[in-house]
Amino acid sequence: MVLSDRIKEKISIEVIKTLVARFKNFPEDSSNNRNAPFHEAFLNAFADKLEGKVLDIPFFISLSSWLHGLNTTLGQAFFENIAHHLSNGEKREYTSRRLGNLQISQTQRNNISQIIADLSTSTKLPNLENENDTLFADDNSHSIHAMDFSADVFYEEEDKVIAIELKSVKPNSGEMKGEKQKILEGKAALYRKFPGKEILFYIGFPFDPTVNIENELVTSYNKERLLSSIINMKKYFASKETLVACELWDFLSGHENTMVQILEIINNIATPEFLTKYNFLNITENRFEPSYVQILEKWLLFSEKELILNDASIINSISDNRTFTRVYNKKVFDNNGSYNYDRYSQLKELI
Repeated sequence: MVLSDRIKEKISIEVIKTLVARFKNFPEDSSNNRNAPFHEAFLNAFADKLEGKVLDIPFFISLSSWLHGLNTTLGQAFFENIAHHLSNGEKREYTSRRLGNLQISQTQRNNISQIIADLSTSTKLPNLENENDTLFADDNSHSIHAMDFSADVFYEEEDKVIAIELKSVKPNSGEMKGEKQKILEGKAALYRKFPGKEILFYIGFPFDPTVNIENELVTSYNKERLLSSIINMKKYFASKETLVACELWDFLSGHENTMVQILEIINNIATPEFLTKYNFLNITENRFEPSYVQILEKWLLFSEKELILNDASIINSISDNRTFTRVYNKKVFDNNGSYNYDRYSQLKELI
């Protein structure tokens, strides 16, 4: 099913924001390269492998650093924001500094410790149903503070609460035990906070890096292969606790082929002409150029297209109102590449 225009536009704006940020930091040459003598020294051993492929070692080091920054941006902001748009969810933190510690019972804490101990020694294999039965069993023991925990994506429905922790495709070694304990504590605390509702807490992987792109679709996944490639993942987590690649994105949106649509949006915007088109859109005098609306359509910027198509009506309504004139003449994007929705909202009232 096709995503709504509203969601498509929000995804497009996230793509634009990400590209603008990375263009600001892109190394044009090696003239301003940071000093990296140890990197260069080690790369001497690979001179024969780099020959003909890398002509400028200092630039290669700068580019590697830039690519690491892109990976960080995707992992910490882009994937999370896209997930929020698709699900109408949010990031939720349950800490003493924010929403206050939630409560669990002493019995739940003891049961969590036993589950972790059994998994650590491989006495038991991960079993979502059995673990939930243990966590959600009624007891009359006294209440204690749950561990601080957060979820990258959190949303509440009439009969359930969904929390998802988005992970990089290569989590740190030894991280899975801590993640399991956090999720067990989180589920126990949410069960008490939202009585009568089903509690679902997943780990989500935005894509499957084990896919062989020569003979597999980039949007496909092999969960067994991926989970086996992560140290201790299968030791602590059942397959049912994870969402991978298109499975994750379809779960968030409630529609099939969501990952395909996200990649199509990125590919339509992330072209070598991106920066030229972006700057063109951000010059107010260009609004009446024929190519202006064409770019808006290509980039799925439906809100701005609506303003352009109703420009005569907006101008007529503005008349000599100075406040609306100033709003009308604002740029489409701010310095970070975010679309000016406040401007859109004010001008839409004049249509």
